Amino acid sequence: MDTYLAIASKRDERAYADRPLPDDVVTRILDAGRLAGSAMNRQEWRFVLVSDRAALAEAVFAPQNVRTAALVVAIVGVRGFDVGRCAQNMMLAAWNDGVVSCPNGIQDAERAARVVGGEVGVVLSFGYPARPRDAQSRSAEAWSARAKRKPLDELVRKI
Repeated sequence: MDTYLAIASKRDERAYADRPLPDDVVTRILDAGRLAGSAMNRQEWRFVLVSDRAALAEAVFAPQNVRTAALVVAIVGVRGFDVGRCAQNMMLAAWNDGVVSCPNGIQDAERAARVVGGEVGVVLSFGYPARPRDAQSRSAEAWSARAKRKPLDELVRKI
């Protein structure tokens, strides 16, 4: 998939089909996170594959995302800019394989840390979409036009 098309067509999805992800897809998602840039190449993150979803679900703002996902990954060990880069890589790699995703905000940081064994930067949920979605069904420009985002002229200024 074209990178700009992937970016323009990717939407956070919270409804997943009851279908497992193949091991090679999971590996690509995790490897995309590993390949993210980090400050001074410290790579302070660790990826925790969460099997006890019920316990972690109670620590996030939208528990159903975590309960119903085929794959739940907690990025542990660091917060901030690098976690965002890592998470976005993982979500775009997933979308390249037709897997949708959603970042989940942490409501109870202490509980999340107890469940996964360390400070949680973000929890990502992944799965095949409950309602099929085809990135190739429109152009990147058409996806961009449909996005509920502020227009560039409200966001960009020259100095």
